[in-house]
Amino acid sequence: MSLKILLTHGYFLNEDEKEKEIMKPYPPLGILYISAHLEKHGFHNEVYDSTFSSFENLCPHLLANVPDLVGIYTNLMTKINVLKIIRFIKSTPQLKHTQVVLGGPEVRNHLQNFLLHGADIIVVGEGEESMLEVATHLNAANSKDEWNNIQGIAFLDSTGKLIQTKPRNLLRNIDELPFPNRKKINLQKYFDAWKSKHPQSAISVSTMRGCPYTCNWCSRAVYGQSYRRRSPKLVVDEMEFIQKNYQVDTIWFVDDVFTVSHKWLEEFKDEVVKRKLNFPFECITRADRLNEEVLQLLKQSGCFRVWIGAESGSQKVIDAMDRRVTVEQVRTMIQLAKKFQIQTGTFIMLGYPGETEADIEETIHHLKVADPDLYTITVAYPIKGTPLYAEVESRFVKKLNWESSTDRDIDFTRTYRRKYYDYALRRLYNEVAFYKEKSRGASAPKLLLHKAKSLFSKAAMRWHRALS
Repeated sequence: MSLKILLTHGYFLNEDEKEKEIMKPYPPLGILYISAHLEKHGFHNEVYDSTFSSFENLCPHLLANVPDLVGIYTNLMTKINVLKIIRFIKSTPQLKHTQVVLGGPEVRNHLQNFLLHGADIIVVGEGEESMLEVATHLNAANSKDEWNNIQGIAFLDSTGKLIQTKPRNLLRNIDELPFPNRKKINLQKYFDAWKSKHPQSAISVSTMRGCPYTCNWCSRAVYGQSYRRRSPKLVVDEMEFIQKNYQVDTIWFVDDVFTVSHKWLEEFKDEVVKRKLNFPFECITRADRLNEEVLQLLKQSGCFRVWIGAESGSQKVIDAMDRRVTVEQVRTMIQLAKKFQIQTGTFIMLGYPGETEADIEETIHHLKVADPDLYTITVAYPIKGTPLYAEVESRFVKKLNWESSTDRDIDFTRTYRRKYYDYALRRLYNEVAFYKEKSRGASAPKLLLHKAKSLFSKAAMRWHRALS
């Protein structure tokens, strides 16, 4: 088919100082799935993987190739760059016929804004079938009036009115999707990036779409509150394909709750064992979907690290988040995983509505008692479309310029002023580090440094609390 399609995502690693320090980049699975689906149906396409590129390199590439359709995956992190790419395309005469199609989790709740800033079509929700229909219509040079027949998209009509077509049903059987089109990008760049800072490289794999849980801060903009799973056999087929074709050490399963189905996990383990597949992996789960039997299945399948969601050590805060799990469950499962020699990680969020200093101290206590091998920590921010956003919208500190900000920049009136939480992060990190280092028999100077930083941060927290 003659339509020239280019898919990209607008993430430039070199602009992300924090990620450069962490150096654990993953390929853009979303557009690789779109690419594979289009190719399966006869639409050749190019994937311009922007991760190791730049805006300055992308622009001449667009001019040299002049695509008919540019599809851009858009999330919270890439939004501002996506707008920048749109502006370049729409202000460049050579690209005046190029249609810009956006998809991804950031677009659903900002349709009008993205369209007014130059996007031609927005794919809302799951993208494969809608993108295929968009490509088919554009290839046939159908008029804009006929876009109304494409389910799951939004656009502006000739009068500037927002048109949102009938929602598209989610794919019933995601086993029908081809593997992500990894051959379209240079995966070795990702492996080399990992190896520059870590002993092992990793690749991402998806086994499911959607999540059946209802955490108030979590966006469900693409798959809704659904749960659909690929067959264990197909997942292991993909693992074997990766191992045979790429020199990569581990897998990161991107699923929100890898152990949600114990039956699926047992079948997955059986398939891995039957094929004698040795491919270490890490995954995310919930404490209430773990027990001794499940941890045994994970271990037998090759799991070397499991991330167990917690978000807080305060039951009051966890309940406010609608996490539907107890602090004690999380602690118990972290400790139990260690007995199976599986590393553990957990996630912590500070600054949730209603959280007090006592709750933060409970979180510090929780990390000491649970003692996960790793943890990540962030200050809560509301994503549009989530219950958290609706809860705090009336308490936003200031109105932000949409085109130059993201939801990560939103601040709202919390229990204490925003600066308080910067010191709370430092307090938590240093207090937990002091506890861990002490248990390892660290030197006195090292311990004293962590304790001094912890106490200073605690004093600063109380200063800012008094000012709140």
